[in-house]
Amino acid sequence: MKLSRLTLVFVVLFGSINLFSQDTIVLSSKDSLVQSSWMVGVGWNFIDDSGDAFNDFITIKDQWNGVAFPSRINIGKYFENGLGIEAIASYNRYKEGNIIDGVINPEFKDYFSIDSRLSYDLNKIVGQTAWFDPYVGIGIGYADANDVPRGTYNAVIGFRTWFSDRWGLDFSSSGKWSFGNEASNHIQHAVGVVYQFNIEKGLTKKGEEKVALMVEMEKEAQRLQDSLSYVKLMEEEAAAELADKLAKEKEEALLAAQDKEKKALDAKNILQKTINDLGPVYFAFDSSYLNNETKALLNNVATLMIDNPSYNFQINGHADARGTDQYNLWLSERRAKRTVEYLIAKGVGLDQLTYNAYGESQLVNECNDGVSCNKEKHAKNRRSDIVLLVNLEMY
Repeated sequence: MKLSRLTLVFVVLFGSINLFSQDTIVLSSKDSLVQSSWMVGVGWNFIDDSGDAFNDFITIKDQWNGVAFPSRINIGKYFENGLGIEAIASYNRYKEGNIIDGVINPEFKDYFSIDSRLSYDLNKIVGQTAWFDPYVGIGIGYADANDVPRGTYNAVIGFRTWFSDRWGLDFSSSGKWSFGNEASNHIQHAVGVVYQFNIEKGLTKKGEEKVALMVEMEKEAQRLQDSLSYVKLMEEEAAAELADKLAKEKEEALLAAQDKEKKALDAKNILQKTINDLGPVYFAFDSSYLNNETKALLNNVATLMIDNPSYNFQINGHADARGTDQYNLWLSERRAKRTVEYLIAKGVGLDQLTYNAYGESQLVNECNDGVSCNKEKHAKNRRSDIVLLVNLEMY
């Protein structure tokens, strides 16, 4: 089941469940991950064909060969079960004077290879993460190295680190063992940028548990609704005295609920004002790190949150208008996450905190793209705001 459909179910359920639940359940970005996709990549490859590659694979001088321009392309399909099918083409040049097959290379020589491989996402074993994907793989290929064409058996180990659902970096090392002739074995390292498309997302195990809980809560809400309907029918059939008594009790309960809600709202407004008086968490230009001044402010905020465990808080990260929209969105997310991490380190409950990133979309002044502003005005936009969401005791 895809995330978009589950999110719609959640929205429908929330209206029925909210009045009956003691805790608000929210599906967040952490509850979803990419399960399958197509992926393309462009990058560089570096080859050790010294003849001693598998005994001394970390020596770079006189053994590694590479070119300055992008020299590797790959495309693959990756499935929900963790398997991936990939095709890779690479070009290289053996440098004059480097050690190739145990001797000094007398002249520059071109290297070509085409490989196919089957990979497996190790997160299926160690646990899913949204940003780090280690993998292993095997495959076969063809390489023209040192003017000697050869087929190769390949084995690879690597990892990808993701900046978003679509963009990331890929690092890998492949051992290539020749077959069909006396050609030497070699190691090929690679690094590149990868892009995912035709993405299909799904829920994490925790997300599935949330949806299952929401379904159970919907059933309980319906049961309660049916019970209320039955009570209403009994009220209509009851004597006038009983009807008056129930009506009076209902009115008293309503007044009590309204009084409780008003007190909770007043308390919430007072707490939000206290947080507003402390002010936002400001950051240095192009930075997401907290300084001593902002840590001191967050110490006070943490104390307020710990003293009010029934409240949820949202940390909203922002950036000034300098830089690209995409970079500022990423930077504002880092600021929000570091703010949350610091509050958690100070003892605030993880279930009290959520965060959002807005990039440069919510400036507090006129300092937008194309507007000349001084450093002080730009600094007002580099911030994390703290917003009080809900008092759980109201429900």
